[in-house]
Amino acid sequence: MLPQAIRRKMNLRAGDLLEARIEGERIVLTPRKKRSRKGRIIKDPLTGYPVLTAGKNAPVLTQKEVEDILSEFP
Repeated sequence: MLPQAIRRKMNLRAGDLLEARIEGERIVLTPRKKRSRKGRIIKDPLTGYPVLTAGKNAPVLTQKEVEDILSEFP
């Protein structure tokens, strides 16, 4: 697991793919590609409360993934 400060600086989240290579005595990790889907806040049609959505075809998140995302929320 990478420290939170590094994940924030690199905009990494659980499940992001990293490329690993060896350079001399170091292990270098590089994000494979940026996430293409961005979330947005909409008004929930049932409750009227603001909710975060990533669209109809967005993957379902586990509770742990949601907790990880929210832990990085300002």
